[in-house]
Amino acid sequence: MKNSKELIRSLKFVAFSASAGVIQVASFTLMEELLHWTHWVAYLISLVLSVLWNFTLNRKFTFYSAGNVPVAMLKVAVFYAVFTPLSTWWTAVLTGESIGWNEYLVLALTMATNFVTEYLYDRFVVFGKTLDTAKKESKK
Repeated sequence: MKNSKELIRSLKFVAFSASAGVIQVASFTLMEELLHWTHWVAYLISLVLSVLWNFTLNRKFTFYSAGNVPVAMLKVAVFYAVFTPLSTWWTAVLTGESIGWNEYLVLALTMATNFVTEYLYDRFVVFGKTLDTAKKESKK
């Protein structure tokens, strides 16, 4: 029972993360191609939109957390305060002239790293103590 519950939780996280990826790509493309905004501005705004979308859906439908939203959002911001500069750095290094990996390969590896580390961080740090509390609250 517990294993199937975690499998379903993981599958929901995959689906919501994929939808967040679509939001990030679509909003980035809109700002970059149609509005001609500066690249880093378009990237940052699209990343924030994606993270907010993913956080909101996963909090409510994957982790069922009734915990303090600002505290949970702050924890997610801490994750991205570490992950964003690190991923920017390793992207530059791996795609640079000395190593020369393909940009899309690095992007795919970075997205996979983000997916796994964010799931674990959300599951055990952000929502760990408030996991499934929204279900319990609604039954009272």
